[in-house]
Amino acid sequence: MRGMDGIRNIVILTGADSRADDGLWEDHRVEDVATPEGFRRDPDLVQRFYDERRGNILGAEPNAAHRALGKLDAAWDGELLIVTQNIDDLHERGGARRVLHMHGEGLSAWCLACDTRHRWTGTLRDGPPCPSCGEAALRPDIVWFGEMPYEMDRIFAALARADLFVSIGTSGAVYPAAGFVQQAKSARARTLELNLERSQGSGWFDETRLGPAGELVPPWVEEMLA
Repeated sequence: MRGMDGIRNIVILTGADSRADDGLWEDHRVEDVATPEGFRRDPDLVQRFYDERRGNILGAEPNAAHRALGKLDAAWDGELLIVTQNIDDLHERGGARRVLHMHGEGLSAWCLACDTRHRWTGTLRDGPPCPSCGEAALRPDIVWFGEMPYEMDRIFAALARADLFVSIGTSGAVYPAAGFVQQAKSARARTLELNLERSQGSGWFDETRLGPAGELVPPWVEEMLA
């Protein structure tokens, strides 16, 4: 796929599956920290877990891949949608604006009482009141196992219009994201995988380029903007 002529509408999927092979998530069972049932059973554990994730996000910095996608976003005059499975804000801090967080955002809190969302950088452990309604009903704004990812209709609509679908740093193991390449191919889009190693869905892509995202994404972006 070395010639990208005729490309106007692009959908990019980023982010890897966070569940480890042994069924643990960051040394916790997924059932305990990443399900609605786990939150009901032990909300303090879940809030502590995501307080730590929030701190990690605030301490992280965008890498070369994030900055390259920000450059593409700023310069691309066709449609572009960056769909990320990651809950950090590194795409935005790297300069991207057309970003959709299908699994939620680590720096966001969702009020279960009034259904509002607020940017949140502090703790949720002590049951702070919702800035909108005052109720102590805030949870991490994260899509947990068993919940529907955000804005799927918007994602599928973008895939239906795509001329190019690019998957960056994903496992190809977790649905619905693992099925995006098939959706794109059914819309006759070209498909490209940029990954550290071949994913479970590599066979669906027209081309796979292997290596670290920080080494693969910047030259691909330059190729697109040439």
